[in-house]
Amino acid sequence: MNNYLKKFIGQKEKIYDKSTLKEIVFTFIGSFIAIATIGYFTKTYENLLVMGSFGASCVLLFGFPKSPFSQPRNVIFGHFISSFVGLLFFHFVGSDYMSMALALSTAIALMMLTKTVHPPAGSNPLIIFLLGANWDYLVFPTLIGSIILVIVGLFYNNLHKNRVYPTYWY
Repeated sequence: MNNYLKKFIGQKEKIYDKSTLKEIVFTFIGSFIAIATIGYFTKTYENLLVMGSFGASCVLLFGFPKSPFSQPRNVIFGHFISSFVGLLFFHFVGSDYMSMALALSTAIALMMLTKTVHPPAGSNPLIIFLLGANWDYLVFPTLIGSIILVIVGLFYNNLHKNRVYPTYWY
């Protein structure tokens, strides 16, 4: 038991490097452009495109673009798989807390299995259960919104002289 409790104090690893003001401003502008673009399409087409998990996706896409979790396949397929699983469980298994827990756990497992882990997408099954979303949620906002995020990430991140995005596609 003593060894178990010692794990709680951590391994004293170094925290990631502090971001420069220039990097913070660059991230601020990129995330603003991405969410404003999605918001614009929501207003223009009167479809729900904004999803809470997209804010967390922006943290990764613009704050940590080299992270494996930030790569296009992870963003798009992570969101898609998680939303699909959430909809599947919500509509065919039930809307109770056990179904929601199973949906979340299944989505995580499938993202790990397919190497498309995108942590913000983990909230999608919960969002779907809370909204009582229909199947069109898989296209609007999930697929279209995540593609817009990646497109903005591609164009914006590569404007920076020290960034190359993505680090891989597959």
